[in-house]
Amino acid sequence: MKKIFLLAVIAIVFSATQSFAQRSSTSAGLGIDFGDGSTLVGPTLKHFFTGNDAIQGDLLFGSDAVWLGGFYQYHESFKETSALKWYVGVGPQFAFADNDRGTFIFLRPMAGLDFKVPSAPISMSFDWRPMWQINKDSDFEPARFGLGFRYNF
Repeated sequence: MKKIFLLAVIAIVFSATQSFAQRSSTSAGLGIDFGDGSTLVGPTLKHFFTGNDAIQGDLLFGSDAVWLGGFYQYHESFKETSALKWYVGVGPQFAFADNDRGTFIFLRPMAGLDFKVPSAPISMSFDWRPMWQINKDSDFEPARFGLGFRYNF
């Protein structure tokens, strides 16, 4: 009985994994965060775990700090084309500053467009991503934007 139960669990996990692998895609590339203030540049990684839901991670450098962010994004295609999608998202970002400034914590909502080149494994994104600092003298910076250039696996 235990063997049958174990085989059933393995079969269910295997079929779920195959279904997940068919729906998911991952891309990696260069992320740029710019706007009012400093420009941040570094590697970015995006993974779609369903057709519409993605997570994105950024490791950016600039302004005498290392910036680490993780974001959830909801994507939806336009009716006219499946190559261009709009998205909204939100997530935390941390700035690990040098000297005695310490660590800063931000909440980053975002809204943007994601374009996948139909004939190549390349995607590009542009978004508005205001920055709300939630520690050390709370501050809000609305004029921040993001660019992403990624290779899709």
